[in-house]
Amino acid sequence: MAAHSGALIRFEQLFGARRPLIAVVHLLALPGAPAYRGSMGEVFEAALAEVEVFVRHGVEGLIVENLRDTPFYPGRVPAETIAAQAAVVREVVNAAAVPVGVNVLRNDGLAAVAIAAATGARFVRVNVHMGTVVSEQGIVAGESHETMRLRARLGAEVLLLADAGVKHAAPLAGRGLATEVRDLTERGMADAIVVSGPRTGAPTAAADVDEARAHTSLPVLVGSGVTVETLPELYAKADGFIVGSCFKHGGDAVKRVDERRVAAFVETLARLRA
Repeated sequence: MAAHSGALIRFEQLFGARRPLIAVVHLLALPGAPAYRGSMGEVFEAALAEVEVFVRHGVEGLIVENLRDTPFYPGRVPAETIAAQAAVVREVVNAAAVPVGVNVLRNDGLAAVAIAAATGARFVRVNVHMGTVVSEQGIVAGESHETMRLRARLGAEVLLLADAGVKHAAPLAGRGLATEVRDLTERGMADAIVVSGPRTGAPTAAADVDEARAHTSLPVLVGSGVTVETLPELYAKADGFIVGSCFKHGGDAVKRVDERRVAAFVETLARLRA
């Protein structure tokens, strides 16, 4: 099955042959969000502290998300969110010698691509790239037509990782995971497919990974719920892992990073790679 990405690089070129471990940097609430504490300095400090832990333990990528900006905008985020997240992403890019990505929640793919192009980030994750879902923020519609044209206009070497069966949502009209994956591959110009569980931190079903792989030539990443216990089964099936909640105290995404959990996961991954 042919993929029609317009990116100037490929997933394998960016991350190499091994199944990459991409750690999520969950930002403290940004300006304008209800939980913002009034200090961007604190946002920078917390993000860079997590980056230092992740890089020291050898992750192959990082993705910066505004997870604590709840309740999220279902589509476009305001200027203050874009400015703040761009400022932090640039600091992360400067601090880390691994590819850095951007996810602007809930679903602002245009902002993510623009931030990546301006900061030197190398990839973005878009939760609803195509189709329409009923989410915790109401109706969310994909804007692949806008996102991919912006990437082309900017000439940005930015990969797009697109969710299939995105968490915290259900299709407005269910077409099945296989059809969604095929459309993202053949019509959405995605560079990789992300398969997740139903909620943040919820396990991704191995059967869903298998189904996605059967209907795309693109890399398939596990996007939620990977743990030390589930990694061995998923390792043989997936082309990469986006890990956030597992690295936090108690496995809670909104808590701070627990370095012991990072170390245990990386050690397990190293044994599987050996």
